[in-house]
Amino acid sequence: MAIRVGILTVSDRSARGEREDRTHLALRELLGAGPYEVVAYEVVPDEPAQIRRVLRLWADRDGLELILTNGGTGLGPRDHTPEATREVIEKEVPGLAELMRLVGLRSTPMAALSRAVAGVRGRSLIVNLPGSPKGARESLAAVLPAIPHAIEVLTGRRIEGGAAHE
Repeated sequence: MAIRVGILTVSDRSARGEREDRTHLALRELLGAGPYEVVAYEVVPDEPAQIRRVLRLWADRDGLELILTNGGTGLGPRDHTPEATREVIEKEVPGLAELMRLVGLRSTPMAALSRAVAGVRGRSLIVNLPGSPKGARESLAAVLPAIPHAIEVLTGRRIEGGAAHE
């Protein structure tokens, strides 16, 4: 059985229809190798209440195992994704965010400015990714090897290609 994934794009311009969201396409492509199935996708403006609403719905009602946000992790005045995420998670998983920044630094010193967080709500793992397709793909690729094991630990079910229970 696949890991059920939701992709939440946080972008004022994309939410207003002024810019096409290409980042979710880059993430879908990377997840396409499995064991992932994208079952939810939404674009919201960088409004903390809207971000929190979707994260709670996907984790609590829909039971998505992996929730990926992209956008809103920088230093701009409208970048609220990390704060909204912290308000809904029950446990932070700092190693994932640290790994994403470390890998990102190989490409650009600007990766050190990322405020992305990762954490757990119930049986869902929530990971903040950058808004650019390149940055999001690079960050997700950095943590992807650890995700099946994390989902196995959270859900107690065996994931094809996962490393838990060995």
